[in-house]
Amino acid sequence: MADKAKIGTPWQDDELDAIVSEYFDMLRADLAGQEYVKSRHSAALMAQIGRTHQSVEFKHQNISAVLDELGLPWIPGYKPKRNYQNAIFDAIDRYLTNHPAELESSPASVPQAPSVPAEVFVAAPILTPAIGATPEPLRRLVRKFDPVERDHRNRSLGKAGEEFVLELERRQLIQAARSDLARKIRWVAAENGDGAGYDLVSFDSNGRERLLEVKTTNGSARTPFS
Repeated sequence: MADKAKIGTPWQDDELDAIVSEYFDMLRADLAGQEYVKSRHSAALMAQIGRTHQSVEFKHQNISAVLDELGLPWIPGYKPKRNYQNAIFDAIDRYLTNHPAELESSPASVPQAPSVPAEVFVAAPILTPAIGATPEPLRRLVRKFDPVERDHRNRSLGKAGEEFVLELERRQLIQAARSDLARKIRWVAAENGDGAGYDLVSFDSNGRERLLEVKTTNGSARTPFS
């Protein structure tokens, strides 16, 4: 049951640490394809800290929003909300500092390219128009856990992304009745290393060569690339 004295009051550090830890428990299960029940997690947390269901759900969405900014995966059922209480940034900082493995997750296997290649592509995200609109504590958190540098170090993630794009290019050419060109695609980074300045050599349907540099992230479409 919710503690009525807490309604409308800022969350304290112990409460924020509890919900961040609980969120990552669910996220790990989600990423591993394991079944879990969000309502049971929320009920246990509410009993522990005395916050209302609405407050707990909103804080879950705040955590999703911060993880989105960090280029990390987030729980699909908790759509990001960016009306932050600044203390959430410190709580996530504490958790990730003490659990660095959460930052280095790699795909268990290469995702299967869809039979209809066009299904991969999404509209460009609408980003924050001005850096001044982003809270300074959040900017510090992003600098500390730099998503671009983190994904650059993750070689298995980069390899998985290149392999996915390779298969996607093949399927697009086969769909365009150019199996001859699909057979000529080269994975240059795997054959010769990273010195070429591009990862794949592919073709358009008219046979023109395309040099592709692949950037891969575990995060969302908002994740920045340099």
